[in-house]
Amino acid sequence: MNNTLTDSFKRKHTYLRISLTERCNLRCTYCMPAEGIPLLPKSHIMAYDEIYTIAKTFVDNGVTKIRLTGGEPLIRKDIPVILEKLASLKVEVAITTNGITIDRHLDTLKKYNIRNINVSLDTLSEGKFKEITRRNQFQKVYQNIILLVENGFNVKINAVLIKDFNEDEIIDFIEMTKELPISFRFIEFMPFDGNKWDLKKMVSYAEIMKKVTSHFSEETVERLQDAENDTSKNYRIKGFKGRFAIISSVTNPFCDSCNRLRLTADGKLKNCLFSATESDILTSLRAGKSIEPIIQKAVLGKFKVRGGMDTLKKLQEPKLHSKNRSMIAIGG
Repeated sequence: MNNTLTDSFKRKHTYLRISLTERCNLRCTYCMPAEGIPLLPKSHIMAYDEIYTIAKTFVDNGVTKIRLTGGEPLIRKDIPVILEKLASLKVEVAITTNGITIDRHLDTLKKYNIRNINVSLDTLSEGKFKEITRRNQFQKVYQNIILLVENGFNVKINAVLIKDFNEDEIIDFIEMTKELPISFRFIEFMPFDGNKWDLKKMVSYAEIMKKVTSHFSEETVERLQDAENDTSKNYRIKGFKGRFAIISSVTNPFCDSCNRLRLTADGKLKNCLFSATESDILTSLRAGKSIEPIIQKAVLGKFKVRGGMDTLKKLQEPKLHSKNRSMIAIGG
């Protein structure tokens, strides 16, 4: 690897998350403001060939994994073409989806050897699902999770925990891993523009583990080896087929080993999920200019911790995180 993707703290970035669209067929409260967001004109969104060209540049400079996100990535009509183009690169391709339409894409995913699928599911209650997503699609999502498992995909389920909403389901979530070979991942509620974040709503890593060990005996809760650069702390209940994990971006950030970069649907590079600044790659690409200098400058400008919000006090300052996009416009 050359130095293009190495930042000033010697972190090497090998993982690129690409948002394919700002559009989504759900309206999750922690992701999108209730009034929605102004959608960019189609001409501002990366075309499939632009996605491929930018992705190839990153792969040529050392990226080994690409995850497609959104909005909801599978609502793009040209998703089969995008998958075909990216599958031609020497890189692992994965997808994060809300699961609603994934049954329509199983054959395409298999064809291009895309086996790692993350599905967002914040509750096992049909009523709560409608409340948090503002849509009535729980049964469809749950059925498609089972379908993915039955078809041999590696399935991770992401749940954002919010106090007094779904924290009482932690044990129910973990019980899903008893018979299903899935990984259930609990994510601390994070601040983004328009999601009415409040530290008091967050369920912390420590609180999650307290609930787990008070229900299951400490002897049965097994700490697993985390993968290199993993954002999650991984566990398993002995005897269960699956596992669970905690992503503690707020109380216990993993910035020291961060290897992730994010590309928004309109071709802006974010060097951190929490970063308020962006670097315009798409405009330079369309002008026929080299994008590598822009990438390198963006990577070198990366803060050591959470976009410069290195304390909980700073994280609680609305004017800092309100300069960022809403989650729907970042791409997860």
